[in-house]
Amino acid sequence: MSQTLRHPEILEIARREGKVTVEGLAAHFGVTLQTIRRDLTDLADAGRLERVHGGAILPSGTSNIGYEERRYLHSDAKHAIAKACAARIPENASIFLNIGTSTEAVAAELLRHRDMMIVTNNLNVANILGQNSDCQVIVAGGTLRRSDGGLVGNLTVQAIAQFKFDLAIIGCSALDEDGDILDFDIQEVGVSQAILRQSRKTFLVSDGSKFQRNAPARIGSLAELDAFFTDRPLPGDLGEKCKRWNTEVVIAKP
Repeated sequence: MSQTLRHPEILEIARREGKVTVEGLAAHFGVTLQTIRRDLTDLADAGRLERVHGGAILPSGTSNIGYEERRYLHSDAKHAIAKACAARIPENASIFLNIGTSTEAVAAELLRHRDMMIVTNNLNVANILGQNSDCQVIVAGGTLRRSDGGLVGNLTVQAIAQFKFDLAIIGCSALDEDGDILDFDIQEVGVSQAILRQSRKTFLVSDGSKFQRNAPARIGSLAELDAFFTDRPLPGDLGEKCKRWNTEVVIAKP
């Protein structure tokens, strides 16, 4: 296969898996390691990938991956995480679900829950849970972010301040090995922080690929959460830190 044909497929694998390795791609395409290294260098030079030891990842920076691409990335992991999270959500409760494809997956798992009040700044979540007749859905108003159906800004923060939720379920764009929860949009960060302040209990849903990404704005720390639902063991000593912080880590394997 020529380089011209390999490059789009390499990018597709990176979008699907979050990371590509030199050895894995060489085996996939039946070419030498050196050939793949050249391919990854070319893609990195073009700004399409970011080189890391042994392979490459999607580029980090100040902007997120497109929403439609995120919707299909790591879909099996998101489904497993959402199912594990939904199993811990009681019926007859008030819940906040924020922006993100992982929280949308949780919403889909709540379609059979009863006597729920769901508040959200995610129009996609509202549309999903609108199908559940036993679920009251309240949309926190704000400025529409057309790229993903999210509502952000001061109006959203003011709306959230009117509630005290039993449980908040949030997603994020990136995580670092110190346990910091990161995002790209400063307005969304402000909304997420308001959600955490107004909730008696807080869950984070995020697949392990978020540890391979970076984002510039800090929401908070895993130390501030009650539980973190993910699909793979945490890197470094973060698992031990979570134990010290009393943050439960639930690993839901696809």
